[in-house]
Amino acid sequence: MPVRDTHGHALTTSSVAAEAYTRGVGRVLRLQPGAPEAVAEALAHDPTFALAHAALALLGHEQCAEVDVAARLRDARLHAARATERERSHVHAVARHVAGDSAPLVRHLEDWPTDALLLATAVPTIAFAGVSEVPADAWRIVERAAPAYGTDWWATGLLAFVRQEQHRFEEAMELSCRALAIEPSAGHAAHARAHAHYETGDHADGLGWMDSWLAGPGAGNDGRSHFVWHAALHELSMGDLDAVRARYEAQLLPAPALGCRALVDTGSLLHRWALTPGATDVPALDPVVAVVGRRTLEEPATPFVAMHAAVVLLATGDGAGLRRLAERSARHDHPTHREVVAPLARALAQMHAGRCSAAADALAALESCLWRLGGSDAQREVVEETRIAALLRAGRYDEARALLDRRLDRRPAERDRRWRATAVPRPSALA
Repeated sequence: MPVRDTHGHALTTSSVAAEAYTRGVGRVLRLQPGAPEAVAEALAHDPTFALAHAALALLGHEQCAEVDVAARLRDARLHAARATERERSHVHAVARHVAGDSAPLVRHLEDWPTDALLLATAVPTIAFAGVSEVPADAWRIVERAAPAYGTDWWATGLLAFVRQEQHRFEEAMELSCRALAIEPSAGHAAHARAHAHYETGDHADGLGWMDSWLAGPGAGNDGRSHFVWHAALHELSMGDLDAVRARYEAQLLPAPALGCRALVDTGSLLHRWALTPGATDVPALDPVVAVVGRRTLEEPATPFVAMHAAVVLLATGDGAGLRRLAERSARHDHPTHREVVAPLARALAQMHAGRCSAAADALAALESCLWRLGGSDAQREVVEETRIAALLRAGRYDEARALLDRRLDRRPAERDRRWRATAVPRPSALA
């Protein structure tokens, strides 16, 4: 009898190697640390295990694991020759995805929808960048695969994440709670629930649940800093800046171990905190810059990282860095870098130079295409909030109030109510 993975697929390897590999994939699906080590253990038991080589290459490519990606892909292709048709297709899909062509991965999932590692790869989440910048494409992949999983907790959590992206928040909450009832450590389900709480303005309950999950089933989560960011965003929305400070100092200080998450989570939080009415003594972003490095800020690999790089460059007063980011993005091979990142960086450079009215207009022009940057609505809000700050600095109070009213209609937040109260002409402006 062949050994099989959790979803019943045959694995061309020994039982002990299969156990280690399955454990590693399980850690990926739970968003837990230790996946590369478990998959490497599988290769120690069986150096000819093609899927383990491919998995390490994938983790090296997507999650910056310390892996020789080219060598692992070479060995995966070599040993796939003796594997099953599904394993050969899996290896080919990973190799092409790493090379920038995800079409084989999408086709693979049409034939083997329960190949969970590749389904996880297809969807932009905490763990993976996804296979398309068009959210609806990823949604279709998950929805097409979902029936094959039945009541599987992981697939239920992934579907919950899709539902919150579609603004179907009640369904997202129901699905996430169902998945967490089966597997309390389910990271994708927890992430979906975090977004559902935030997007519906359920800040107090969302914060209470997030803190309890982080202290309990989510304590060992590999995406911990992002879940902490979610908790801090609730505190920010409630206007509790003392709580934001305490959480930053206890859980979000930039450190080398955070890698790009120091930019995406810590950097964006500090910028949004600094924009908040009544904020004082907001920590400087220089430690974030030191952790992520100049190359990440001025030559970001993805549009999503570029968005966060741009706001951090603005927050640190680095106009020259913004101009270099804009120039490099304008020459980039990727159209989203050219068409969205470059104008975003130019807009923020104008804001840095004090041309806040022009910056606000440039940011408004980008509103309809910000989705192309990737990430979630909650993450892309950093651009909207920067636009509000530009309008206020330009004295365009009516427009700032209209934008804040739109936000408050979408989701109640004490922070936005206080922000709106500041959107009035100063006495000196009336003289």
